[in-house]
Amino acid sequence: MGTAALILGKDNVRMIDSSGRKLDYLRISVTDRCNLNCVYCMPEKERENRAGDYMTDQEIFLAAEAMAELGVRHIRITGGEPLVRRDCWKLVGGLKALPGIETVTMTTNGVLLAKHLKKLKESGIDGLNISLDTRDRACYQKITGQDEAETVEQAIRLACAMNIPVKINAVSYDFAQDRMGGNRKETEPWWLSAASLAQELPVDVRFIEMMPLGYGKKFPTVSHQQLLKELEQFFPGMKPDRRCHGQGPAVYYQVPGFKGSLGLISAIHEKFCSRCNRMRLTAQGFLKPCLAYPDGVDLRPLLKREKKEELKEAVRKAASIKPSAHCFENPQEMREQRNMIEIGG
Repeated sequence: MGTAALILGKDNVRMIDSSGRKLDYLRISVTDRCNLNCVYCMPEKERENRAGDYMTDQEIFLAAEAMAELGVRHIRITGGEPLVRRDCWKLVGGLKALPGIETVTMTTNGVLLAKHLKKLKESGIDGLNISLDTRDRACYQKITGQDEAETVEQAIRLACAMNIPVKINAVSYDFAQDRMGGNRKETEPWWLSAASLAQELPVDVRFIEMMPLGYGKKFPTVSHQQLLKELEQFFPGMKPDRRCHGQGPAVYYQVPGFKGSLGLISAIHEKFCSRCNRMRLTAQGFLKPCLAYPDGVDLRPLLKREKKEELKEAVRKAASIKPSAHCFENPQEMREQRNMIEIGG
């Protein structure tokens, strides 16, 4: 491990970790509760086992303010399901108002989204990542425990109508291989129902390799090397999309006739650690520099005492222990035992 450095530029401050990566992206979990029970994330038996004692709005703002002064420019609100937190939309406006913060986005399962879209738009939300593994109602219900696929799709269409940038997150999970079934035809690829949204709407549909965290360890990972071959065969003329699609690690492709793009987030088979620009703050205030390891710094005591300079020093410490790479491809080396929902998606 090395040290984190602050580079003072003419127009901004940049936080550089020991591997020379610029850390300008913070994911803040605002709750580890959720209104769905996805089998690879939080099965029904886990619903009541959430830790609680979440950061207050003011603690979230103080943490974000300190990190903005260190060079963070982009914030994503996550959970759990962030919209189960009361008045979550207020966090968007408060974070947007902090000096240095350029974008505030949110990841949501979309079930409660429609009724909050107006306030999110008014608060200045810069984009939404909406989880939807499949449009097949039966398959969606088997994965999540709820029959809400149509509710989520309606929210996606409404967000598009309101000109809010939308990305769809679909876990690369071969439902047929795991006998989850649904109503798909035998010859229909498992990924087609999600991908087809990019044909109809100006959205980015991104497939995410199942990561060996928590309950995700129990389910088959679909290699994106194989998925890319299938996509190229199914969509002749598909080509790389070089446009900027945000701050994340997805690699994008354009398909002739599609209004949106397709993306691959290949955490295992095409590691992107060398350009990782993020840290994660759990709902209880623990700052994690990497998903694969439990290491980090507990910011909560400093947040409670409102010690901003000490807080900034703690953030630098977390940045200094950020490893050069994760170890998802070697699950036996994994030391993180918490489930994804406890970390922040």
